Amino acid sequence: MPRFSGFGERRLPLRRRALLPTLALLLGLAAPAAQALPDYAQVRREYRASDATLLARDGQVLQSLRLDRNVRRRAWTPLAEISPALVRAVIVSEDRRFMEHDGVDWRAAGKAAWSNFWGSRTRGASTLTMQLAGLLEEDGQRRGRRSFLDKLGQSMAAGRLERTWNKRQIIEAYLNLVPFRGELQGVGAMSQELFGKWPHGLDERESALAAALLRSPNAFPAVVARRACRLLAEMGREQECSDAQAFAAYVDYALSGAQRTRQAPAPQLAPHLARKLLEQPGQALLSSLDADLQQFASHALRRHLHTLRHQNVEDGAVLVLDNASGEILAWVGSSGDLSEAAEVDGVTALRQAGSTLKPFLYALAFEQRALTPASLIEDAPLALDTGNGLYAPQNYEPHYQGWVSVRRALAGSLNVPAVRTLVRLGPEPFRRKLLQAGLASLNQDGDWYGYSLALGSADISLLMLANGYRSLANGGRWSPLRAVPATAAGSNGKAQPIPCRREGCAGVFSDVPRPAFTAAAAFLVGDILADRNARASTFGLESWLATPYWSAVKTGTSKDMRDNWCTGYSRRYTVAVWVGNAGGSPMHDVSGISGAAPVWREVMDWLHRGDPARARPPQSSRPPPAPAGVVRQSIRFEPAREPARQEWFLAGTEQTLIRQAGGQALGRIAYPADGTILALDPDIPPSRQRIELRLSGPAAPGWHWQLDGKRLAAAQPAPRWLPQPGRHRLQLVDARQRVIDEAAFEVRALKGKSRR
Repeated sequence: MPRFSGFGERRLPLRRRALLPTLALLLGLAAPAAQALPDYAQVRREYRASDATLLARDGQVLQSLRLDRNVRRRAWTPLAEISPALVRAVIVSEDRRFMEHDGVDWRAAGKAAWSNFWGSRTRGASTLTMQLAGLLEEDGQRRGRRSFLDKLGQSMAAGRLERTWNKRQIIEAYLNLVPFRGELQGVGAMSQELFGKWPHGLDERESALAAALLRSPNAFPAVVARRACRLLAEMGREQECSDAQAFAAYVDYALSGAQRTRQAPAPQLAPHLARKLLEQPGQALLSSLDADLQQFASHALRRHLHTLRHQNVEDGAVLVLDNASGEILAWVGSSGDLSEAAEVDGVTALRQAGSTLKPFLYALAFEQRALTPASLIEDAPLALDTGNGLYAPQNYEPHYQGWVSVRRALAGSLNVPAVRTLVRLGPEPFRRKLLQAGLASLNQDGDWYGYSLALGSADISLLMLANGYRSLANGGRWSPLRAVPATAAGSNGKAQPIPCRREGCAGVFSDVPRPAFTAAAAFLVGDILADRNARASTFGLESWLATPYWSAVKTGTSKDMRDNWCTGYSRRYTVAVWVGNAGGSPMHDVSGISGAAPVWREVMDWLHRGDPARARPPQSSRPPPAPAGVVRQSIRFEPAREPARQEWFLAGTEQTLIRQAGGQALGRIAYPADGTILALDPDIPPSRQRIELRLSGPAAPGWHWQLDGKRLAAAQPAPRWLPQPGRHRLQLVDARQRVIDEAAFEVRALKGKSRR
């Protein structure tokens, strides 16, 4: 094995100096082919692996992603990490006097010229330094024979390299840049792809095989085997080829890549986020992800999906956020090989939200002082006339609970009370509130979604939903997320936007912080979502939602059980889970409490119990203090539909006695709905075409209808109005002449029909 040591300047022999005048003219012609070459430090600095790497916040490798499809290169391998057997085999094969010459092996060059003159084949005279110079030139990727002037230019470049680089740097750079076979470039890619090991572990036989590839990287295995055997013989290792047939079979096996299975697989823990963050080959990006949490969340999801495999469930996603910083701690986009669509990112895919939007709806009602947590809403069959027909929402469970408080309605996820609340507030104000909470995918107006928006008919992403809940955890303030740690985001500490341009990412990483809810409304919603007693009638006292620490959580199930959600937060963390099928096929009897909630609970428990062995302390989560403007009051109900209790109110809305209001509190225009178009038939007598103006609940004394600014009739009994062609505005007005609700509609007259 050649020894690498320092070399002083060496004076060329007299016979070589005599040749210099003769070569000067030719070298001058070749000068354009020998442009200034980079130094060793520049080559190292500009070297790029074909893969980019996503790192966890502590530097652990999470994901490698190949971005350069033209070549396969691993990270630069220092000479100290390359097997001495490979270095020896390459020198013996390509440049025996590498340690002696100054870039050009004049003896080999003369021998090659003489052989070429007589037409005999020769090994060639290109030294490793000359080959490296060719690799470093702009046309270094060009393969095949070079012209005489090319060779002269390469010789000049080799001389320059020898004057500025040392031998260790030359052989190291050569082994990292030289193509070995197919797309494999450099010793790192060759060693791992062909032999399934790191370069320092190559033995003599593997090294000879690798060196044999340098002359003709894509030669047939039998040709490579013969060359490798000749090289082993030259190195005194003939016994490695004692059985030529067996050795040929080994070469064929290695070149087929069959040995790759011996290589320890690289971590593949965050493919979906890596595809969004990694942009350049060779990039190594520090992310905000926690490697241990990422792995645990992925395993928890897969483990639970295994238990649901007979219920047509194969996909899921998990997202974990740090409430204070907005850093993403875990991003699990799919269930991996359990899914038939593992490439689909469940974190950013748009799916129907189900009941997960209800906390935002009631927060809006609290802000407008339209409801309090103690307000009573009737949970009973409901049918609403809309511009598109009759809408009759139903609860998840096929029964109704009668008059219930808002606390029980939200905690128990009752559907009819939510729809009644939206009737009171209006779909468009609710949509605007959802936009404030970061659900930017709601790009239609409120009337387009209609009253079903209360039950989550809109498409949202897990990413948007989780950050909306994080806003509730942060006292109602929305702020963008970050996928890299705050210390790595730049000196200004701002969140770094990531290239996530699809609808499911819209605004999540780039919008400016803003108030999404008042602190008081966010507190009331969080207190309700943390109340296990309030949700007991639906979920029982003990369920996956009942944590031993303070947490506020909500489940959701979309139409036909196509999507399962569970999203909630503690004082420090927000965890969001989606379970379903990427293709949209419905699950079989899987609800939010049985589908997504178990994964949510496992991840949330992991976050709070800590791990002393890994220096991860346990996290406490105590109920948040009430903000200014919130008061607590003892209340009782009349009749006693719910037990007396302590309840929170916005200051000025508190009550001690909660009486059933007979439905007047939610009385709204039920028909005609806003946007309705009515058509008059000239062949039907007018008296048969009158429409009934209906309310969604009983009217209070003094309530009346007002049409186009003029009083029409008392609200009850329901009047029957004869439609007049044109556009109209109908208003419901109370005894103090205040407009309670209004709807715009149109009446059209059809042309007469022909009679037979």
